[in-house]
Amino acid sequence: MQLLPAGRGWSSLAQKRGDRAMDQLLQPVLQGDRRALSRAITLVESTRPDHRERAQELIAALPPAENSLRIGLSGTPGVGKSTFIESFGTALTDAGLRVAVLAVDPSSTRSGGSILGDKTRMETLSRNPRAFIRPSPSSAQLGGVARRTREALRLCEAAGHDIVLIETVGVGQSETLVAEMTDLFVLLLAPAGGDELQGVKRGIMEMADLVLVNKADGDLLPTARRTVADYAGALRLLRKRPQDPEGFPKALPVSAATGDGLPEAWQQMQDLAKWRRDHGHFDTNRAQQARHWFMAELRAGLLAQLDTPDARGRLDRLGRGVAAGDLPPGQAARQMLDWLAGRQS
Repeated sequence: MQLLPAGRGWSSLAQKRGDRAMDQLLQPVLQGDRRALSRAITLVESTRPDHRERAQELIAALPPAENSLRIGLSGTPGVGKSTFIESFGTALTDAGLRVAVLAVDPSSTRSGGSILGDKTRMETLSRNPRAFIRPSPSSAQLGGVARRTREALRLCEAAGHDIVLIETVGVGQSETLVAEMTDLFVLLLAPAGGDELQGVKRGIMEMADLVLVNKADGDLLPTARRTVADYAGALRLLRKRPQDPEGFPKALPVSAATGDGLPEAWQQMQDLAKWRRDHGHFDTNRAQQARHWFMAELRAGLLAQLDTPDARGRLDRLGRGVAAGDLPPGQAARQMLDWLAGRQS
């Protein structure tokens, strides 16, 4: 599949969006300025109301993303996600592609802090001029995906990155959120016995387009091949999805340490993406994802209306009434909704 940079030639289009939407970061981002891209992502991650307004204007002025490929990557802790991304990303840049990595680090539920160590773990790729790595705290967001990851993804595409890799926290049912913002979803696993297969959630297996068994080298190679066979059998038992050609989803062995299997895995990703483009699933999927994130933003905005002093006070009073048995939960919720509606009128 021929991939073309997504962020080139759009300056004139952005200028037509009006002066109000023309943030000072827009032109540098469209020209691929790495510092401007970092500042723009920092802007969209900010929770300050004035920053959110500027961020929305910036996002609205971005060109449509047509030629990029969004790949989500999840896997069990210790499976070697960062090593895989460094090897895989380096291979892509060696092929002339520009790669962005959005690596979401887990945040402390107590302090809100996170280590943000992905640039340290991907030292070689972080120095590659054709690569951009942005570690972001998940801020306890469900699914291990930072709330503004989708906006950061759009900025990376506008800056001319052909491939955007989203590395998520851990593996589990909630991790399927990454499938709502990517074109392909890759599940990375380690060589293991049948018990490992039992430990992987069915939901994430149903989302996976490719299951890659990492560390398929040296003494672990026979075990990795058996694990691939186990997962291939499990994938055949899942219900057929309309967005898959014959043979997908599939399991493959790879070694991030030696590079073995990486060309085959990339070829499978390209073949699947091309098939989905040719059969209309690619654009349909992106349209459905945009609608999903519209609803997610709407729900978040509605919940934000509850995070004011007046709203918290009313919630506390209604909550006490419910706890004391003086007010049914449904009636209390209706009173709260009516109060919010009255504030909007």
